[in-house]
Amino acid sequence: MFGVSTQALFGQLLLGLINGSFYALLSLGLAVIFGMLNIINFAHGALYMMGAFCAYFLLNWAGVGYWGALLLAPLIVGAIGVVIERTMLQWLSGLDHLYGLLLTFGLALIIQGLFQNTFGSSGMPYAIPKELTGGQNLGFMFLPNYRAWVVAFSLVICLGTWFIIERTKLGAYLRAATENPGLVRAMGINVPRMITLTYGAGVALAALAGVLAAPINQVRPLMGADLIIIVFAVVVIGGMGSIMGSILTGFLLGLVEGLTKVFYPEASSTVIFVVMTVVLLVKPAGLFGRSA
Repeated sequence: MFGVSTQALFGQLLLGLINGSFYALLSLGLAVIFGMLNIINFAHGALYMMGAFCAYFLLNWAGVGYWGALLLAPLIVGAIGVVIERTMLQWLSGLDHLYGLLLTFGLALIIQGLFQNTFGSSGMPYAIPKELTGGQNLGFMFLPNYRAWVVAFSLVICLGTWFIIERTKLGAYLRAATENPGLVRAMGINVPRMITLTYGAGVALAALAGVLAAPINQVRPLMGADLIIIVFAVVVIGGMGSIMGSILTGFLLGLVEGLTKVFYPEASSTVIFVVMTVVLLVKPAGLFGRSA
C-alpha cells in the first residue's frame, strides 16, 4: 500500500496500539483525578516511573516476579499517592487548578531528581515473564506475546474502570461527591476519605502502566517525563475529566502516531500536538468533553 510493505504497516500499527495502551491507562488516571478531585496531577509521569521502579525493586530485592509486581506495585505506589493527597493536596481543596498543577509539577521534579541522582539516567533491564516470551506468526506479521498481552490487559483495565465509575453505585457516589459533597456527606459517606482513595486509585493506574512498560521500555528515571506532555495532550483532546474520552483518545492517537511513522516519519513526534491544536480550535472542550 503506497509503497509500504504490509509487514511494516501492521508492525507500526501494533506499536501504535502499545503506545496507545500506555496513553489510555495514564490519561485515564489523570481524568479520574481531575474529574473527581479537580486536580491537574503533573506528578502522574513520576508516579508512572515509580511503578516501574517498584517492580524492579520487588524483583531484585524481594524476589517478587512480574505477576506479583503487577498486583503489589500499584498498591504500593497507590499508598504513596494516598500519603501525598493527605499531606499536601487536601489543603488545595477549593483553590484554583493552577495551585495543584504547580504543586504536583514541583513534586514531579523532586521525585525524578531523587531517582536520577540515585540511579543515573541509563535504563535498567526488566525481563519479560517467561510465560509471555515468544510470539505468534499471523502470516502478515509477527505478533510478540508480551505486546499482545499489554494491549489486551490495558483494554480490560480501562473498560473495567469506566464500568465502575459510570455503571455502579460506588461510581455514582463518586460523581455525586464532585457535584454536591454536602448531599453525599449527609448520606453518611465519608467524602474526604473517598477523595483520598480516588486519588490513590488514579495513581495506582499510573503505576500499573509503569509495570507493563518496564519490560518494553526498560526502567529509567525519566521514562515518565518523556511521556507526560503527550498524555496531557491526550486528556485535552479527549476532554478534561472524560473517562471514556481518555480511553478512546489514548488508543486512537496511538494508532495515528503509528500510521504517521509509516507514511511521514518526520511528523510522528508532533502529530498528536497538531491534532490537539485542531481539536481545540474546533471543539475547545475536547472530543468527549462537555462545554461549561
